[in-house]
Amino acid sequence: MNIANKVIWVTGASSGIGEALVYELAKRNCKLILSARREAELQRVKKNTNLPDEQILILPIDLEQFKNAQTWVNKAIEKFSTIDILINNGGISQKSLAMETTEAVEQKFWNINYFGNVALSKAVLPIMQQKKYGKVVVITSILGKFGLPQLSTYAATKHALYGFYESLRLELVKDNVSVLLAAPGFINTQVSVNAIDGEGNITNENSDAQLNGMKPDVFAKNLVNAIVKDKQHVYIGKKELLTIPFKTLFPKLFYKIMLKLSNKK
Repeated sequence: MNIANKVIWVTGASSGIGEALVYELAKRNCKLILSARREAELQRVKKNTNLPDEQILILPIDLEQFKNAQTWVNKAIEKFSTIDILINNGGISQKSLAMETTEAVEQKFWNINYFGNVALSKAVLPIMQQKKYGKVVVITSILGKFGLPQLSTYAATKHALYGFYESLRLELVKDNVSVLLAAPGFINTQVSVNAIDGEGNITNENSDAQLNGMKPDVFAKNLVNAIVKDKQHVYIGKKELLTIPFKTLFPKLFYKIMLKLSNKK
């Protein structure tokens, strides 16, 4: 797939993985829509791309307000008339025990990580279906394949994304629209610092795993290459990706080790 001059929408574009993706796509001469809650940060990212105004749109959105998805899409269409690729990257992380997480916080996770993600895709897809071309890229997580302590609801939302988009992919074949599920391992971003606890407060705590994770720009290059190669699924990270086959082959030992490692934190 040649992505030059394609209109690509990146959510969660104000920092971390999303910001790195914007810079990588800008290098490849794409037309970009940048979305996140913080408009000032989006403007900073836009400035760093050095792209002319006609090639980039700042479109602030709050995925928790997912019922506004069609309004967001209408604004994007006003600028570029079409959308070729949607990269659903926006989301939040967790650091709280399941029994200490309020129902309101659980609902917040579902609204942002799942319903907001899905609502935006469903609002964009008719455009792609009509022209018989397009791609939806979904940033999941290796925690869409297993769970860990203090990440119960986060992991649940990531598992749900797999179920929804693997089903949707098959429904879109007739429309020549594809789905790429991308599962990061540990990426060196502020995602852990910005994680929320069971009461909805930001934890402001990082982890060694995150600090030693893959650099966001390396992740971005890997993901964009996967888009160009029209892949359907990709894991991106370091040695932590070995947990996937290990869990499949030795599930009892896997969870014993994971529990031991979690108790050391």
